[in-house]
Amino acid sequence: MTTSADVASGKGATDENFPVASHLIAARHRPAVMAFYDFVRAADDVADHATLTPDAKLAILDQMEASLLGRTDTEPVARPLRTVLAERKLSPRHALDLLAAFRLDCTKPRTADWADLLHYCSLSAMPVGRYVLDVHGESEATWPASDAVCAALQIINHIQDCGKDFRDLDRVYIPDDALAKAGVPVEALGAPEASPALRGLLRDLAQRTMLLLDDGAVLPSQVRDFRLSLETAIIIGLARRLTTTLETHDPLSQKVHHSKAAFAGIAVISALGAAAGRLVRPAHRPTTATRHS
Repeated sequence: MTTSADVASGKGATDENFPVASHLIAARHRPAVMAFYDFVRAADDVADHATLTPDAKLAILDQMEASLLGRTDTEPVARPLRTVLAERKLSPRHALDLLAAFRLDCTKPRTADWADLLHYCSLSAMPVGRYVLDVHGESEATWPASDAVCAALQIINHIQDCGKDFRDLDRVYIPDDALAKAGVPVEALGAPEASPALRGLLRDLAQRTMLLLDDGAVLPSQVRDFRLSLETAIIIGLARRLTTTLETHDPLSQKVHHSKAAFAGIAVISALGAAAGRLVRPAHRPTTATRHS
């Protein structure tokens, strides 16, 4: 029987664009966050495997769900998360949503429009933020701002990796209607560099992504946990810089990632800004609605 461990990519938390359970997160919460990350990372590796058939991928994802819910124990990576959920009396719904997203990756290689993309993000990205908020005991009223930020992070990854996703997996998250409107054939994603039309399309998507970050900008002030507030501020700061870079760079031919120095600088500035803001405006109950269309 093939398991997720058999097809692991070797990627880990340090390979991600954004911090995962950094030392800003309280020590008592980091194992819970990492248990979720490790489970999701394993499922993502299954969905992105280059040679497994869709049916084989779906079979492993089904095993992972069964193990998470305690019906079997064939997937060891599910055990730490299953334990955390039981100890903290948390629902498995966020992890199950992620599994639903990875099943879509196996069966639905194209994205119709912006609404379709955001629906995918509602399964693939928003549950991550919601889980972290639940672990910290935050109010569900923080979810709309978190959802906007998490959707933006996911779309940033999609834009960065649009060429690789198409070439390696024949998977396209760039909306079909946007490609058609720009007169860009999907095959253009496999080119060594983006055409002017594709550059314009990706720039437009980056600008729409920045609006999501604008919607989520209130999150650090809504979160009651001070350390998590700083973490969310840093993530938003890093996302803004990457989005700005994507507006001017070609992800097909140019590397669009933070340098270590830039990462550190943005992190410090974002954390200090959030800390100063909380001194002036203590954490408050959220009231802001977000634009998801």
